[in-house]
Amino acid sequence: MEKKIEKLQPAVKKETLNVAIYTGVGTILMWIVFFVLHMFMKDDVPFDYTVILGGLGGFTVAVLNFFLMAVTVQKVAAEEDDKAAGSIMKASFSRRMLMQVLWLVAALVAPCFQWVAGFIPLLFPGAGIKLAGILKGRKTDSQEVKQQQDEY
Repeated sequence: MEKKIEKLQPAVKKETLNVAIYTGVGTILMWIVFFVLHMFMKDDVPFDYTVILGGLGGFTVAVLNFFLMAVTVQKVAAEEDDKAAGSIMKASFSRRMLMQVLWLVAALVAPCFQWVAGFIPLLFPGAGIKLAGILKGRKTDSQEVKQQQDEY
């Protein structure tokens, strides 16, 4: 019988919120870039409802992908059998990749989505996590330097 996760761990909630913020900020910046490019290249770069819908769809898929991955990691961490844990992780990866591919196909095919605006937000969670790690590392390094200076 499959174990049910009773409650989401606080780390899953916190990191999903962080990823939603990174992705949301990135999506808004993307819309601003589309708008500015549209002002200079009206015929080549669109800025209409398709860009907005593409960004919203990409944002949703990106955040949902991260959330489903975090829930899977929580489930795998609670699993005692290594083979079962590996199977759970592989199945999750396959489903999440399928979800992203189906989104990209929909963004390419459906005329209500601008496909580039639908694709770009999928890159924001990874970029946001890396940027946050870099900034956190710098903050930690500067705190250590200050602490060392205070000791002297």
